[in-house]
Amino acid sequence: MKKRKIPMRKDLLTDTMQPKKDLVRIVVDKEKNVSVDPSGKKPGRGAYVSLKPEKIAAARKSKVLERSLGVKVADEFYDELFAYVDHQKARKELLGDQK
Repeated sequence: MKKRKIPMRKDLLTDTMQPKKDLVRIVVDKEKNVSVDPSGKKPGRGAYVSLKPEKIAAARKSKVLERSLGVKVADEFYDELFAYVDHQKARKELLGDQK
């Protein structure tokens, strides 16, 4: 049986390559709106970030998302991102690491 290749993406916060499923995509559209892209298919410039709340807090402080995406990232977006990451973390703990 042939082993499937795991898609890897670079985590903007830790600067390491990680499996795509362990990251979340942040996207900026043509109107300069920043949003969380759980499907990974929204059009626009994207960056992948870790699903760890402490890394999100560090990103907020260092403004690494703003530099990478080239737009001003509102505090409300970071609150939305925290909520998403928290939800994913709770879901992973509840359901385990399913394939």
